[in-house]
Amino acid sequence: MAIAVGGEESAGEGGVWASGSRPHEDLCTRTSWADARTALAHINKGRATGSRAALWVRTKLQVQLLQLGLFSHKHAGKVLFVALLVLATFCVGLKSATLLTDVQKLWVEEGGRLEAELEYVTRSVGKGAGTTQQMVILSGRDPGVSVLHPRALLAHAAVLRAATQVKVELFDSSWGLKDLCFAPSFPVFDNHLIEKIFEMITPCTIITPLDCFWEGSKLLGPEYPVTVPGLGSGVKWTNLNPQKILDNMEEYERYKTFFPFSSFDDFMKRAGITTAYQEKPCLDPTDPLCPDTAPNKHSGQAPDVGAELTGGCYGFASKYMHWPEELIVGAPTANKTGHIVRAEALQSLVQLMGSKNLYEYFLDTYRVHHIDWSQEKAAMILEAWQDKFTEEVLKETKRLHNLTRPYQMLPFTSAALDHLLQDFSEVPVVRVALGYVFMVVYACVSLARLTDSVRSAAGLGLAGVLLVTASVAAGLGFCALLGLPFNASTTQVLPFLALGLGVDDMFLLAHTFLQTVDDTSIPYQERVGEVVKRAGVSVVLTSVCNACAFFAGALVPVPALRAFCLQAALLVLFNLVASLTVFPAIMSLDLRRRHARRADLFCCLPGGTRDQVVPLQQQQQQPASCVAAEEGRGGVPRRHPRPTPTLPERTRKDTVTRALPPPGGGTVTHVVPPSTPRECWGAPQDPHSTTPSLESLSTTTSTRDLVDGGRKRSGMARAWASAMRYWCDWSISGVAGTVYGPALTHGAVKAAAMVGLMASVAAAAWGVSRVEDGLNLTDVVPADTPEYAFFAAQQKYFGFYNMFAVTQGNVEYPSKQRLLHDYYDAFNRVTHIIKNDDGGLPEFWLSLFRDWLIGLQAAFDRDWRDGCITQETWHKNASDEGVLGYKLLVQTGHVDNPIDTSLVTQIRLVDSEGIINPKAFYNYLTAWVNTDALAYTSSQADLRPEPRHWTHDRYDYELKIPKSPPLVYTQLPFYLHQLSDTESITAMIQEVRAICRKFEERGLPNFPTGVPFTFWEQYIKLRFYLVLALLAVLTAVFLVLAVVLMNLWAAALVVLLLAALVLQLFGLLGVLGVKLSAVPAVLLIVSVGVGVEFCVHVTVGFLTAVGGRDRRVVLALQHMAAPVLHGAASTLLASLMLLFSEFDFIRRYFFSVLLALTVLGILDGLVFLPVLLSLVGPPAEVVPRNHPDRLPTPSPPPTPQPTHAHAHSGSSRRSGSRVSSGRSSRRSSGGVGGSGSLYPRLHGSNLSLTTITEEPSSSTRSSQSLRSSHEIVVEPQVVVETTTSPATTTAGEGHHHDHHFTTKVTATAKVKVELLTPLPGAVEPTFRTSSSSSSSSRRSSHRSSSRGGREGREEEEGRRGRGGGRGGRGSTVVSPPHSPSSTSSSSSSSSSSKSLSDVEEDAPSK
Repeated sequence: MAIAVGGEESAGEGGVWASGSRPHEDLCTRTSWADARTALAHINKGRATGSRAALWVRTKLQVQLLQLGLFSHKHAGKVLFVALLVLATFCVGLKSATLLTDVQKLWVEEGGRLEAELEYVTRSVGKGAGTTQQMVILSGRDPGVSVLHPRALLAHAAVLRAATQVKVELFDSSWGLKDLCFAPSFPVFDNHLIEKIFEMITPCTIITPLDCFWEGSKLLGPEYPVTVPGLGSGVKWTNLNPQKILDNMEEYERYKTFFPFSSFDDFMKRAGITTAYQEKPCLDPTDPLCPDTAPNKHSGQAPDVGAELTGGCYGFASKYMHWPEELIVGAPTANKTGHIVRAEALQSLVQLMGSKNLYEYFLDTYRVHHIDWSQEKAAMILEAWQDKFTEEVLKETKRLHNLTRPYQMLPFTSAALDHLLQDFSEVPVVRVALGYVFMVVYACVSLARLTDSVRSAAGLGLAGVLLVTASVAAGLGFCALLGLPFNASTTQVLPFLALGLGVDDMFLLAHTFLQTVDDTSIPYQERVGEVVKRAGVSVVLTSVCNACAFFAGALVPVPALRAFCLQAALLVLFNLVASLTVFPAIMSLDLRRRHARRADLFCCLPGGTRDQVVPLQQQQQQPASCVAAEEGRGGVPRRHPRPTPTLPERTRKDTVTRALPPPGGGTVTHVVPPSTPRECWGAPQDPHSTTPSLESLSTTTSTRDLVDGGRKRSGMARAWASAMRYWCDWSISGVAGTVYGPALTHGAVKAAAMVGLMASVAAAAWGVSRVEDGLNLTDVVPADTPEYAFFAAQQKYFGFYNMFAVTQGNVEYPSKQRLLHDYYDAFNRVTHIIKNDDGGLPEFWLSLFRDWLIGLQAAFDRDWRDGCITQETWHKNASDEGVLGYKLLVQTGHVDNPIDTSLVTQIRLVDSEGIINPKAFYNYLTAWVNTDALAYTSSQADLRPEPRHWTHDRYDYELKIPKSPPLVYTQLPFYLHQLSDTESITAMIQEVRAICRKFEERGLPNFPTGVPFTFWEQYIKLRFYLVLALLAVLTAVFLVLAVVLMNLWAAALVVLLLAALVLQLFGLLGVLGVKLSAVPAVLLIVSVGVGVEFCVHVTVGFLTAVGGRDRRVVLALQHMAAPVLHGAASTLLASLMLLFSEFDFIRRYFFSVLLALTVLGILDGLVFLPVLLSLVGPPAEVVPRNHPDRLPTPSPPPTPQPTHAHAHSGSSRRSGSRVSSGRSSRRSSGGVGGSGSLYPRLHGSNLSLTTITEEPSSSTRSSQSLRSSHEIVVEPQVVVETTTSPATTTAGEGHHHDHHFTTKVTATAKVKVELLTPLPGAVEPTFRTSSSSSSSSRRSSHRSSSRGGREGREEEEGRRGRGGGRGGRGSTVVSPPHSPSSTSSSSSSSSSSKSLSDVEEDAPSK
């Protein structure tokens, strides 16, 4: 055994020597990981080189973390109580959480152009304004089936008719389609009877291919036939001929006095209302209700469906109700003449009012007077009716099975989409719970020790997962309190992601705890603090990197992404605080359980250990112990196996030195038989057992023979024992340190890994080029639902959407009419906009307004020529249109002088260039909206502010027409088709946006709006924002790593590998066929945070290890492979439940991507990164000068001279020497920079001795486990005491004198042999005790000069390692367990000029 006398060089290293035992091997091979202060002290003393800045930062962090861990250990109960209280308080915030499903609020760029446009629409027309569409698609059940058959259309008509007749009962009223639908408006009449007739007969607007046939009239109703006085009863659209009824009314004298026949006749002609459906062919000519005027009524032949559908269909008002062919016919095939001969789908649309329109329509009616009518109630009615509409379509399809067998009816409503988004955003409680349960089971199994209930840590894993669960819930509650809305990303991804990241930190802390808990070199009260000190830096580093990464990701202006990133960052911080404050308190409780030797999970029961068979004769063939194996599975690294040393080497190396408690003080070195690297014994010592005689040991081959008396076991027992040995021998850390790490540092493996890395990056670049943008609606809908079938058919056959071109205020519409016409005509060049039969666009509100005025001008000119109208008035024979034209012509447009009759001969309503009179534009607008209501509603202009109300009456001679307010909002409707993929939609968006920008530059503020722009415009800039977010995330990670590690090289390598990980995952999306949308973009950002967990731990392990690059890679993998793999497994388990989601989108976009991310993270973090580090890795934080693979064992700190002497173990102590004040002050400094040691010093001892020989490959065993085993324990104990006495020193001003020191070394050898066995009476004990010891001392003087101060002393001390002496020999006896072995000692001393530095002790002779 070699010993050395401590001196000045021990300053700053007392923290690792406070207990007096030999420090852990990590202090020599992973110095900055174990104690950065010790590493910095080595550099300060010239023993090593390294990064002072990095070690200084790490020292500061470790000191703070140590104090935090000590506080949590000391006040464990208080910490747990306060933590549970705080976490429960934040969990209450979940009650205020808001689930956001509005697409506009989720995916529209915050502060962007689209958000401003949508806000302008909402502010102008109000939320819930407009119309909603209920759609039904008819298609064949088998692919390729044509639906151009009367039978198919009759089935479609029957189902659609039944669905439109449904009613819902809400708020004590019955609500049907007639109450909710969007219907065209008719002119207003003063006669109540006429108003009532028109109200009952006005149909709902239904866009359907059935309008090409008479059967389309069956959908229009009315529900109850209308009775027209004088004309008969039973009037319905199936028998209604509007033109014929008008002619009959004209002949009826009763109507001549109050009904404006000429005006209404002109209105019908403008609207194209003639015979309605009476002259259209019947799908079933045999139908008794089919009119005789139908072209195929008498022939009885079925119509040519394709020919009738060619060019589209027309409603009852053909001028305003033209349904283009592209809108109602899907996948048509035409012949040479352009006639449709085949089609695979047909589509019908039922239009309902928006909730705002419905609310305003019934606001002042009797039906809602008894309730608190509101827009919310209107929305509830619409939603209920839509749900019932869908149910009725499915029910009727099933009922008419014989008719609909070859076909399928696919319904869809806007409410169904809202329900799907809401269901998709709800928290999957069952899956989350099962995922967390699986995580608990995994943590318990991975940290459990089947053969040692005391050292098992399943309870620690259970508490850790529960803590992370509470932390995630509290973090989400805190986010809710901050007002961060929850969305699909929050509910579907975040609980699993936060669990995986939080459990990663828990596993690292538990791994370090299992490694440290039995280290006797660390005082019991400081072991938890030591765990936090060592692992806390990595936990802080990864957590801060993740938090910064997510905060940087919040720079993306998409609300859903921003909310997700902010919530993820806050959850990471919550997990960090819980891991560093609450989990140490849990570890403290588990440490106390271990100390009390209580069973894991069942702490009320005493713990125990199963026997392990260990050969005593052939120790070099012993397998690894089960403790090492079990701890390896839990994350405790196993040392590299070394050849079994000879007996003298084993005696010299297997030593543990520790301080004796006061009052005696001193140090004691245990010489322990290294029969196995780690022992598997944990059973408590039986005080009633007897000890076998020493002679019996020679005939014993194993501990099983010793205990069982050589009894033979059955084959089953041997098989079980063999299986247990195999189970115990396996360990992640062991495989990583002995097999995987060395193999990875082989040259060929390195070359293959680099080739693989480059190939993966190249393949990823190719995969990125295959990634498409977009998100199909079929991806977010369960595959077995009607909505999924509808979306699939709609995307395949139609690709139909609505859009509006909106013109804003701040523009003079009267003077910008030509610009408005040019703006509308420009959209004719957009490919995907549906055109008319002549290839042009349908009329919009301004052209309809102009045409109406042109007709009035023509009527006025006719009456003016006939003398029916003069400059001052009109006569009775003037037409209604002529009178209205006169009233418009006299409008000046000025409020103070509104009427000027002279204008009838000076101006025209519309000039020769088609421009409406600008001065009276808003007066004319009032008259048009109120008089030509059908044209206005069909135009869907939705003018805002709404034009003023005014009624034309030819008998009213009041000429003033109120002037409408200036327009600030108008819209131009368009139908889009053939938009089946994101590429075509984004191309259309860019084309439309180009038109809007062009006319905005010409002075017309405008923008487009509609579903394509709200859903898909994000994809135009999605890649830009994704790259921006990734750059921000990677930059944040680089800055954090650079600041904490103080190593730009390491930070750059980690960021480079993280960028490769993102690229690999991005490319894999293309291979898997996953399209790039907001969700994969979120996961790509998340990949950086997950990759940090894989890369940073290994990088930190590499930086903190000592040795060459290859050696440091092996040490890093040996220490970090287990927690990294456990973290990967936890992430997979956390996301495993996503595989059982009913949404294919979750399985494909979430689970598959997270699975790929985890696999790629393991590949990059445990294969490519170690190889990269072994090739171009940065230098270690501390590099020894003398030994390439380890730092010298630190010297113990000097202890202040006690005020009085104590006697201990028969040793003599002299305290007469003196020490100079300068040296004394340096000794008492104790730490770097004058700070104290990390561990409390033992007082009452003036000893400063330590073992400096190399520690064996296995870690130090705890004395408690040794004494509680069924084995022979041989503990040669050597107590060495020193007294340093300074000689008389004389100092004079300007002179330097010699300093003489007298050192007395007393060595006492204690040898004790004990046989511990729980079987009483197995061996007769023999008691005998003897010992011998020898000591020697040397005395000399050492001269130091002013020039040779501290440097000279350190140089001299560095040379001491080459000297040595012989220690005493001891004889071995056997002592019973009831009484410790007695000891006799003799000692001699001498003085020497040199301190003893290397004194080798021979093996005890038998």
